[in-house]
Amino acid sequence: MTELAHRPWNAWRITRWTVAGTLLAVPALAMQVSDEVNWTVGDFVFAGVMIIGTALLYEAAVKLSGGWAYRTGVAVALTAAFLLIWVNLAVGVIGNEDDPHNAAYFCEVLLAAAAAFAAAFRPAGMSRAMLATGGFQLLITALAAHGGWGASEPPGFAGVLVLNLGFAGMWLLSAGLFWQSVRRQAGSAP
Repeated sequence: MTELAHRPWNAWRITRWTVAGTLLAVPALAMQVSDEVNWTVGDFVFAGVMIIGTALLYEAAVKLSGGWAYRTGVAVALTAAFLLIWVNLAVGVIGNEDDPHNAAYFCEVLLAAAAAFAAAFRPAGMSRAMLATGGFQLLITALAAHGGWGASEPPGFAGVLVLNLGFAGMWLLSAGLFWQSVRRQAGSAP
């Protein structure tokens, strides 16, 4: 933590941490003006762990590469993982949050994390890891389409398809950004 405190505070870093703080403050403020928002202490703790944990993971990744492609690839992958977990726990991607098919999405985030760790967070390995995760997302999409998962519940089959393809697009975009980082490193090597 001491190392984190000693890193310079540029505008992007200040913005990241301001957004993280704002995401935690919005529900607290909403609870003051509406009875529709009713978070418990546990909700705030869980949200804080997710939001601050994601921001800290990004901070650690920034140290691994100064290149914009690598950093953006990390940001896209972390955003995909964060949103996938958040949506899945809040309302569920398929049907509601209690639908057993939603467990596949937690496995997907674990796959992304394990593959990134196995790749030692190097750009070429990260590209393959995110490509594999995007492929897994497309597999879930195909299984959902074939099995009609979530067709009778909101968001309906079209919504499930759009959500899955959107997440697959994020994973594949991240893979492409990591590949761009590899290409930039190869181009700058003597």
